[in-house]
Amino acid sequence: MVLSVREQAKYWGIVAAIILLLLWFLGDVILPFVLGGAIAYCLDPIADRLQRAGLSRALAVVTISLIAVLIVVVAILLVIPMMVQEAGALVNMAPDLFQRLQDWLTTTFPSIMDQDSTIRQQLTNIGAAIQSRGGQLLNGVLTSALSLINVLVLIIIVPVVAFYLLLDWDRMVARIDDLLPRDHAPTIRRLGREIDATLASFILGQGTVCLILGTFYVVSLMAVGLNFGLFVGFLAGVISFIPYVGALVGGALALGLALFQFWGDWVWIGAVAGIFAFGQIIEGNVLTPKLVGESVGLHPVWLIFALSVFGSLFGFVGMLVAVPVAAMIGVVTRFGIGQYKQGGLYLGRQNGG
Repeated sequence: MVLSVREQAKYWGIVAAIILLLLWFLGDVILPFVLGGAIAYCLDPIADRLQRAGLSRALAVVTISLIAVLIVVVAILLVIPMMVQEAGALVNMAPDLFQRLQDWLTTTFPSIMDQDSTIRQQLTNIGAAIQSRGGQLLNGVLTSALSLINVLVLIIIVPVVAFYLLLDWDRMVARIDDLLPRDHAPTIRRLGREIDATLASFILGQGTVCLILGTFYVVSLMAVGLNFGLFVGFLAGVISFIPYVGALVGGALALGLALFQFWGDWVWIGAVAGIFAFGQIIEGNVLTPKLVGESVGLHPVWLIFALSVFGSLFGFVGMLVAVPVAAMIGVVTRFGIGQYKQGGLYLGRQNGG
């Protein structure tokens, strides 16, 4: 029995609603599986290449796992402790930074920085608030993570889930393909290929861009001697997956720190500004066009909106699935617009609609 379009839309709507409800109620429970699936998806092309090079699927997955474990161990032993230390020092230094700003404003603009000035009081309050709330935020994040997610279990489950999903990835894709409704299988496969291309271009390509930019910012800022250069460069690299945001946030933070550290030495202040200007030029003209391409179709505003909505509705898990879901919605929307432009509603009766 062939289902009508209305009945098919109803059933697919029910499936989408069930998925959203599961994501809502099981958010933190399914976090290890979402992370494991994301890792397996990103590593599957590498496993396929190793298979084409002559390795079996199992040996390819074991090789990838050993390299990943080595990278994680090095990060835990060398990089992460330094990052945490710099972040804590930056929070504790905030009152001193605002005090310096206050002193400079007092010297430069004495009329607006008298003892009872609102600006002076606000700067003092902001510095103290960042120090107190910054420590509370770090402790709160850690406490929330420990209360909502057993960190030990997370560390164990995510690699195991990623390992088995990566091992069986091709079989799972074939099984899902076998379950597709036969009438719509060609269209769903085409949409699936477009979604996969979008995700691969964005996640893998933009991930490489973030890694290159983060490394460049860290090395360059530490080379000029900027305090907290490791933390600022890492932060700018991580959020560079949203175009321009990483450079703006990281550049503003680095320039602010440079003004306090190198005040009067304009060469070094200009060097810090030049690092982010050069990074933005390289990102916009070389890295993003070469590694991501122009066909991704994920506008920065759409990404920010998706991250905000899914993060608000589903928490951390929502932020993890925001980019894939945004890519899927974008592909389906473009498909729908194409169908609309071929239909009678758009063409009208005079054009054969």
